[in-house]
Amino acid sequence: QVQLVESGGGLVQAGGSLRLSCAASGRTVSTYGMAWFRQAPGKERNIVAAISRSGGNTYYADSVKGRFTISRDNAKNTGYLQMNSLKPEDTAVYYCAAKYNPYYNRVHSDGMDYWGKGTLVTVSS
Repeated sequence: QVQLVESGGGLVQAGGSLRLSCAASGRTVSTYGMAWFRQAPGKERNIVAAISRSGGNTYYADSVKGRFTISRDNAKNTGYLQMNSLKPEDTAVYYCAAKYNPYYNRVHSDGMDYWGKGTLVTVSS
């Protein structure tokens, strides 16, 4: 079992930055791919970014490419999402997720095994 807890959300003006953290406990996350998803009010939850278990492979949704950076520190069992140049359309609840995969160092954008409860990001115009 892995427990994921997000933090770092809040209210920011358009053009500002936030860094989200995802603290994992229960098992070492070095055997898990990690990802960030978001869900805006009235919309479905979508992938934002994903990172392989070593951190060597990443994926970004087109809407955040060049603005967001996903990273992880396996020694600290923590994942991060650095969000720059935020836009009002980035407003959503952001979820951290993990998928167990000790065999392949790949990114995962679906079929996640564990989810955090989410952290709200609000970008004002």
